[in-house]
Amino acid sequence: MDMRRLVGRNVRRVRLEKGLTQEQFADVSGFSQQYLSSLERGRRNPTVVTLYELAQALAVSHIELVTPDEEASVEDKKSRRRTKQ
Repeated sequence: MDMRRLVGRNVRRVRLEKGLTQEQFADVSGFSQQYLSSLERGRRNPTVVTLYELAQALAVSHIELVTPDEEASVEDKKSRRRTKQ
């Protein structure tokens, strides 16, 4: 799994766990709703500073936004198998 998709999925997961809509998160974080939407879809490559600011707005560690979850690990294994074939 590429890092953009991983970060996007983690941001979305944490945002939903906090009960925030994208609009609410945009207000809290200072980023536009359009940017957050693109980020969550894995179409943005956030800087280290952006990751830190997003984590602060979500009240989590920036590490949580880049840590693979179970689903990411499974996708990564499938991807490697396809590459070997």
